[in-house]
Amino acid sequence: QLHLTMSEKNELTRSLEMVQNQLQEKESESKREISEYKDRLLQAEKDRQDALAQAKQKNEVEIEACHKKISSLECFISSQKLEIEHLKSNKEQLNNSLKEANQALGELLKTKVR
Repeated sequence: QLHLTMSEKNELTRSLEMVQNQLQEKESESKREISEYKDRLLQAEKDRQDALAQAKQKNEVEIEACHKKISSLECFISSQKLEIEHLKSNKEQLNNSLKEANQALGELLKTKVR
């Protein structure tokens, strides 16, 4: 009976050791997988941050280009307004000169008719 009990104990001990070894292997495999997933997650976050930084830089360049274009257009509009004012002034002067010329012509025609 003692021999049988010792044999069963030894068998149970071997079974327990096998189960413990399997558990350790599973734990090691799980830790390795977790480490791989963490590495992938870190790389994905780094890639996302890099893409975000690139997009931000591109947007800043585009915004600066737009500001320059707006400034250029504002200068152009300002110069066009000045040109319009200058043309209006010239038109007024020409209209006044034309009126004076027409009056002088009218006077000459009156004088000639007499």
